[in-house]
Amino acid sequence: VQLQASGGGLVQAGGSLRLSCRASGSSFSRFAMAWFRQAPGKERDVVATINWNGGSTFYPDSVKGRFTISRDNAKNTVYLQMISLRPEDTAVYYCAAKRQMAATIDGGPDYTSSRGYAYWGQGTQVTVSS
Repeated sequence: VQLQASGGGLVQAGGSLRLSCRASGSSFSRFAMAWFRQAPGKERDVVATINWNGGSTFYPDSVKGRFTISRDNAKNTVYLQMISLRPEDTAVYYCAAKRQMAATIDGGPDYTSSRGYAYWGQGTQVTVSS
């Protein structure tokens, strides 16, 4: 599967952005999806994951209540709605996919580690000014 992320940009603190990631191919619904981010000099960290049908999600505490991941399998697209953005949210955001159809997403390394995902988009820059 090939992934194409879009929607990044420059926003003031407290603002909102919605990222989109469109997947090629006809088997999108067989994949769990995730958004990661990477700031300069830092590791790539997960910010949201979603299972194959959208019925289960996971967020780390750093974004819980501010970020929402969703998917539209008919459009082969996963979204990341971000509100109440902070300067520390500034990073390159990547969408990622893994072939898995588990019913439940948890916070374990299988879903939260970048090593668990075989397919990656090209990244989109999000910059939050103070």
